[in-house]
Amino acid sequence: MKAVLAFDQGTTSSRAIAFGHDGRILGMAQQEFRQIFPQPGWVEHDALEIWQTQRDVAARALAGASLGPRDVAAIGIANQRETTVLWERSTGRPVANAIVWQDRRTASRCDALRQSGLEPVFTRKTGLVLDPYFSGTKLAWLLEHVPGARARADAGELAFGTVDSWIAWQLTGGAAHVTDASNASRTLLFDIHALDWDEELLAILRVPRAVLPRVVASSGAFGETACEGLPRGIPIAGLAGDQQAALFGQACHRPGMAKNTYGTGCFLLMNTGARAAASANGLVATVGWRGDGAATYALEGSVFIAGAAIQWLRDGLGLIARAADIEALASSVPDTGGVHFVPALAGLGAPHWDPHARGAIVGITRGTTRAHLARATLEAIAMQAAELIEAMSADSGIALTELRVDGGATASGLLMQLQADLLGVPVVRPRVTETTALGAAYLAGLGTGFWKDAAEIASLWEREREFEPRMARDEAAARLGEWRRAVERSRGWARAS
Repeated sequence: MKAVLAFDQGTTSSRAIAFGHDGRILGMAQQEFRQIFPQPGWVEHDALEIWQTQRDVAARALAGASLGPRDVAAIGIANQRETTVLWERSTGRPVANAIVWQDRRTASRCDALRQSGLEPVFTRKTGLVLDPYFSGTKLAWLLEHVPGARARADAGELAFGTVDSWIAWQLTGGAAHVTDASNASRTLLFDIHALDWDEELLAILRVPRAVLPRVVASSGAFGETACEGLPRGIPIAGLAGDQQAALFGQACHRPGMAKNTYGTGCFLLMNTGARAAASANGLVATVGWRGDGAATYALEGSVFIAGAAIQWLRDGLGLIARAADIEALASSVPDTGGVHFVPALAGLGAPHWDPHARGAIVGITRGTTRAHLARATLEAIAMQAAELIEAMSADSGIALTELRVDGGATASGLLMQLQADLLGVPVVRPRVTETTALGAAYLAGLGTGFWKDAAEIASLWEREREFEPRMARDEAAARLGEWRRAVERSRGWARAS
């Protein structure tokens, strides 16, 4: 066997990457798909389009690497996590568009549950806060609003899944309706301590157990390919939410190690080992991954809009032609000229958890240019991550000594330097920055013997560049203070209107 094939099914694109024994990329393909915005605060995807693009890029990645079916040891899947799909078991067709993790339509439902005093129940069992980010209230919304869905779900005719479940179902021709604990832990329906669906939570949200997938290990074969467009019989042996996969791919296998992914959103995870650490500072506890035995847990801070803010500058405002153009534009000015951009385009995630927040640009003067806004956008991404690091250090009692980073926006040297300056610790970019896909590949490879153990995987991790902090700590603190003033201007905006 020459390779493991990783599916990296993200929020704006589907990607497939073939990795060799040395952890290097052999072949890769990527394709964007539509973002659907039916009304303000709503975000949807066509689940069939997700599947078709993911299948097609997988075939292209194999062809580009000249890999046949006998060359591929296994397939691993990493996915956008909380996006919710409901489909017919008989046809494999969705009954509605997928509701994306960024969607805010269930904010009032979360408010009502919180006002009923139920948030402590959810937090104690799931490690999460009551926020429309998570998939449980999305599923409840579909059951309530799609005609006939509740009766059909009760009768066992419908299947729910996050995108990992949807892809696995399609890959196996409907043979596998599964998820893993890392994805299940993002649903508001899963007890992360018992590692099982929770009857009390299901009753609160009126979700029938009949729609739920079976929870399998993150590493280990659970099916094989049996779909059109791909070779048949390849084992599918890895499942993990994209951010947990990136934590594994960054070789953060020991408690206290942390990574930050700069993708559509910004996601900071710290390995907490066999303990699900409770947060007092706006973070959530989550399952990192689970083998045949105990789970490995993580603390997580989720920022909803990071790279998506750059995409908005490109597609929404037309300030740049390509996302990569932001680097030169932002570097053309020495600072933001006093401008702060709070990219709460889908509310605020950790540590604020305000679904009613909306984007704000403050500090504009006659001298403000598009270059200042471009730099403020990069600075906003770094500011949001700095808030998460501060909360994580307070929760864990661990002072970070370095931050491992990955994701598309890490290509920006300016952003990485800003991040190091604000944190006061080195920011380390690995040689292979596609660590979400790499983590999925490692989990699948471990499950099939392609790699021997976690120690072998850790030995493959290599640093490409290290960004050392240059900013005085008092200046960094002052900048963060200004940022927090801007954040307060964005809080509760949608509710107030």
